[in-house]
Amino acid sequence: MDEAVLYRVHGLDCKNEVAALTRELAPLVGEDNLAFDTERGMMTVAPQKPVVADVIKDAVARAGMRAEPWAPQTASSTFVNPTFQQEDLACGCGAEVQEALSPPIPTHLSGQIVFRIHGMDCADEIAALKREVGPLVGEDKLAFDLLNGRMSINATPDAALEARVEKAVARAGLRAEPWTEGGTSEAAQAEERRKRTQMWLTTASGALTALGFAVHAWLGGGVVAAFEAGEHALGSTPLPSMLLYAVAVLCAARYVAPKAWLAAKRFRPDMNLLMMVAVAGAIGIGAWFEAATVSFFFALALALEAWSLGRARRAVAALMELAPPTARVKLEDGSERDAPAAQVRVGAHIIVRPGDKVPLDGRVVTGESEVNQAPITGESVPVFKAEGDEVFAGTINGEGAIEVVTTKAANDTTLAQIIRMVGSAQSRRAPSEQWVEKFARVYTPVVMGLAIAIFLAPPLLLGSAWDVWFYRALVLLVIACPCALVISTPVTIVAALAGAAKQGVLVKGGTHLETPAHLKAIAMDKTGTLTEGRPQVVEIVPLGSRSETELLGLAAALESRSGHPIARAILAKAAELKIAAEPAEAVQAITGRGVTGQVAGREMWLGSRRYIEEQVNSPEVLQRADELSSAGRTIVAVGDGQDVWGLFAVADAVRPEAKDIVSALHRSGIEHVVMLTGDNRATAEAIAKQTGIDEVRAELLPGDKVAAVEDLVRRYGSVAMVGDGVNDAPAMGRANLGIAMGAIGSDAAIETADVALMSDDLSKLSWLVRHSRATLAVVRQNVAFSIAVKLLFTALTVIGLASLWGAIAADVGASLLVVLNGLRLLNRGQTSTQKGGSIRRRWRSSVPA
Repeated sequence: MDEAVLYRVHGLDCKNEVAALTRELAPLVGEDNLAFDTERGMMTVAPQKPVVADVIKDAVARAGMRAEPWAPQTASSTFVNPTFQQEDLACGCGAEVQEALSPPIPTHLSGQIVFRIHGMDCADEIAALKREVGPLVGEDKLAFDLLNGRMSINATPDAALEARVEKAVARAGLRAEPWTEGGTSEAAQAEERRKRTQMWLTTASGALTALGFAVHAWLGGGVVAAFEAGEHALGSTPLPSMLLYAVAVLCAARYVAPKAWLAAKRFRPDMNLLMMVAVAGAIGIGAWFEAATVSFFFALALALEAWSLGRARRAVAALMELAPPTARVKLEDGSERDAPAAQVRVGAHIIVRPGDKVPLDGRVVTGESEVNQAPITGESVPVFKAEGDEVFAGTINGEGAIEVVTTKAANDTTLAQIIRMVGSAQSRRAPSEQWVEKFARVYTPVVMGLAIAIFLAPPLLLGSAWDVWFYRALVLLVIACPCALVISTPVTIVAALAGAAKQGVLVKGGTHLETPAHLKAIAMDKTGTLTEGRPQVVEIVPLGSRSETELLGLAAALESRSGHPIARAILAKAAELKIAAEPAEAVQAITGRGVTGQVAGREMWLGSRRYIEEQVNSPEVLQRADELSSAGRTIVAVGDGQDVWGLFAVADAVRPEAKDIVSALHRSGIEHVVMLTGDNRATAEAIAKQTGIDEVRAELLPGDKVAAVEDLVRRYGSVAMVGDGVNDAPAMGRANLGIAMGAIGSDAAIETADVALMSDDLSKLSWLVRHSRATLAVVRQNVAFSIAVKLLFTALTVIGLASLWGAIAADVGASLLVVLNGLRLLNRGQTSTQKGGSIRRRWRSSVPA
């Protein structure tokens, strides 16, 4: 393989550009030799043979972008591992090590500014940032990654703009700093200290409230008197309890009051202002116990929200730790050296020892082993790997040592893509999440207006007591706080995304998580989706007195040096049956018909049906060939002179589980399953008959597939497209939901898709539909429960049966219940029957031939 070259591609920032570049460059260098990093606008090209840089640039220009070779600024930047640098240079192998290493990739992406936002933990902070930063850059240019506390702006990096943005973030009560991948800045450490302090203050608030209540009960005549004290006149709380309650309020309000003050200054009421008004009002009427209780429970609700988000963040951090930081690089002289995985070039050879984690994506070149792929694909059974098989970074090698040639850089491995996709999932918010956010935005000021009306109307219109209705207005403010409503949906969506990832189903954001629940039709590509994606010899028909072994040996000899898919199928069948054959001599290809060559001194040929018709013209053989091809198979004959020795039927084998999968889709509510293929109609019809497909559309070009998907969208409204190749990418982009086969799928298909099946297990399709519906059901349950609690306590407040401490207890209880209900989706797996079938299939695939 020629040395890999790194290009900076201006304009490369999303999956559509990746698909366009793949279409232009794949014919030049091969799709397997391309790797893209959209986050940094980089492209790696590792062709099998040298390609002029100008040819690459012209191809990129045809895709509407501009490429330039990227090189490190200094020579020293290509090599940063001091543990072995001097030793390698001293022994004369430093140049070889540098050949295997790749220069560090720049962390800044042209056209985008990324900030770490300290204190961004919930939708309230995002809303505040939109209000402050949106007018500066345009709200449509803002994107938020709540999981990683990150804000992105689609704008050209500019020091003056960055300074203005940082000031705007400060006005929102938060702190911004330029994002550094993997960096731990002083500000980040300060943020961690702030969180620890907030936790201790919340704990102290609860302890002081409990102590104040105990003192009150001891000095004031018992527990009942202490509960009722809040509704009596100022001064009914003993001074020691009052002091304890006051300190409890201050501890809980330390990080809430500044945000409430900012909301008040901008006349934009939010939950923080709502709580502080309720606390101040309770103190004003002498309800110290209730003021302290409200403060503590609200601080506890914030802690619950941070905990649920922190759990998701820790899951992503655990993903980052899956891949080892170093790789064992094999040099040209056969020696081995440890090197940083981030600097190993595409095309380098690495050694993975027994029990080690695989550091980079690659292809096995020597050795055999079983590899545990559960961290990436969700497969519970180790998969047998031998020469030519793909391995993924982060997977765990078994008992055999393997040598792997790397196919992707560290920042572009399947694991790295999963981490980026999971990390950015919250920037693509689900429709239900957007609805809740908009609802809460209107809901809060309406509730404050209603509380004011409840406080003023009865005393002014009916002559009721001011203190009674003031207290009831405070209770309404507390119970109306939309904490549970706002927390429930993002927690549910994050839990559902993480639960899907555990099953090997990578959903690229909440916006795509709800779509499967509404699907009415699913379109599937044939090759690589319903079928295995590679031709196999499915039948051998000897003629005369010949045997299958004799035919395979002859065909393998003629095809031993061919890279044609049918040749690979014949050679694979010969290897399976342990038939060894010496390569034929004087082999000549007959374009579109077959090959001729000398085997053991005899002139032999291997050809298609057309070759039989033109050269042999045997009606009996042609009839037998037509019988075999009627099932959609490709026929190859082998013989000598005018004599046909036998026939091979070659076909793309249907996945064993395909029929059960189509049935499961129908049972899960999918009305119509359609096959879209570029193959001939006879083959497509035969496979559809085997699998139970409802409709077949064959002999389609990529543009025809797009038209077919558009027709299905018009007929059924909500349609998914499942594919694995570059030719499927346009149709996947047009469908309501694009689903890629993650393990065998092309980079363009995976980038274009909204969902990737990392284990290529189609049984996950019906699971995804059910999981999506379960997610929507949990969201509806949480929203309905939250609003029901609000309505119930609103009615109790108006008739005087609710108290402040009861309202906050109900509000926090509701928050806790909806969080726990949402987190159930983390561990939502398949049924035991489905798991058993899936495990059996994986076991079969893991057994070596």
